[in-house]
Amino acid sequence: MNTVQKVEHWGDLHHAKWLDAVRMLLGLLILCKGISFISQTNIQQDWVLQNNAFGFSGLMAMVVIHVVAFVHIVGGALIIMGLVTRFAVVIQIPILLGAIFFVNATHGLTFLNSELWLSILVFLLLVMFWVIGSGPFSVDNYMKTHSPGYKGGVNSAS
Repeated sequence: MNTVQKVEHWGDLHHAKWLDAVRMLLGLLILCKGISFISQTNIQQDWVLQNNAFGFSGLMAMVVIHVVAFVHIVGGALIIMGLVTRFAVVIQIPILLGAIFFVNATHGLTFLNSELWLSILVFLLLVMFWVIGSGPFSVDNYMKTHSPGYKGGVNSAS
């Protein structure tokens, strides 16, 4: 059993049931953020072009915005359901790191920047669910207990 499998096993054994409600709220927040991104693409594109983030052109900015929105929408839905939660969380982490260091840093790293604190909180919750997994009220747990041979998640090789 390698280190990753040991961490996953420990997380599966030490997952409080109330954390499933936190996982679902986290997924809902990420899903709503993805919908917000999709509904405000012009605002997002103007911000990227105005701040010359990464030297993106207009087309590249739109591609990145749509990819981030897609990852948030799909990942948020997966996190809500508890389906391949660790994978869904891992694909969110780079986006949140970008939000913390690139987006929120332009607004100032102050206590008054509530968007920064929300991004940090979401990042910490993502890391926590990466370690502890989806929990007892999840599709992963249902599949693990009701489907022979299902190990849960993407890393199903033993």
